[in-house]
Amino acid sequence: MTEKKKPEPDDAEQSARFVETAKKLEVDEGGTAFEKALNNLKNKKDSDLN
Repeated sequence: MTEKKKPEPDDAEQSARFVETAKKLEVDEGGTAFEKALNNLKNKKDSDLN
C-alpha cells in the first residue's frame, strides 16, 4: 500500500510560520499538548468562577 502524499501548502511562508510557532509551543500531532492546554484553560476558568 502506498502512503498518501501530504498536499503542498498554499502559502509557503505562512505555513513555515505556523510550523515554527507549533515547534516553539511544543505542539505534537497526537494532540497531547492541545488537551493539556484545554485543561489548563478549563482549570483557569473554573478558578475564576470561584
